[in-house]
Amino acid sequence: MQPQRRLFLLGRVVSRTFPRPPGTLPDADLASQCDACGLCAQACPSHIIVMTERLPRLDFSAGECTFCQRCGEACPTGAIRPSEERRLSWQATIGAACLAIRGVECRTCGEHCDARAIRFRPVAGRPRLPEVDPESCTGCGACMAPCPTAAIEFNPMTECTA
Repeated sequence: MQPQRRLFLLGRVVSRTFPRPPGTLPDADLASQCDACGLCAQACPSHIIVMTERLPRLDFSAGECTFCQRCGEACPTGAIRPSEERRLSWQATIGAACLAIRGVECRTCGEHCDARAIRFRPVAGRPRLPEVDPESCTGCGACMAPCPTAAIEFNPMTECTA
C-alpha cells in the first residue's frame, strides 16, 4: 500500500498541492483572499483553471498556460494578480509509462514544448530518451495533454530537485 493511501486510511489528511495560476497568492493566504467566484476560470482562454476545494488550480490535461495574465486581470479580490512571470514553480517529470522509455519512438512531448525544455538523449540501439531541463522548463503544461500514455506529471520544483 502506498504511504499516502495508508495515511488517508489512518484518518490523517494528506495535503496535496496543485499548480496555481501565475500570480496567485501563496496557499496560506489564498484561502482567505479568494471568494471562489470563478471569474479567473471564465477568463482563461485555455480553459485550464478549475475550482478545487473553492480555490483555483491548473488542469494541464485540458491544455497549457500561456501566461496571458487574464486570470489576474479578472480576479476581483487580488487572490490572483497580473504577473509578468513566465514560469510556474512546477516542473514536468517523465514517468515509466513513456513510450520512448519502453523502447518505442515518440517525441510528442518535445514537439509541444515551446520552451524546448524537453531534449532527447541518444541511446545506442534504442529510441532517444526524453529529459527535462529544469532551467528551461516553465511549468506551462504544454507537454502533458498530448502525451499518448499520460507519462508526464507536474511536481513542485522542490520535489523535482530533491
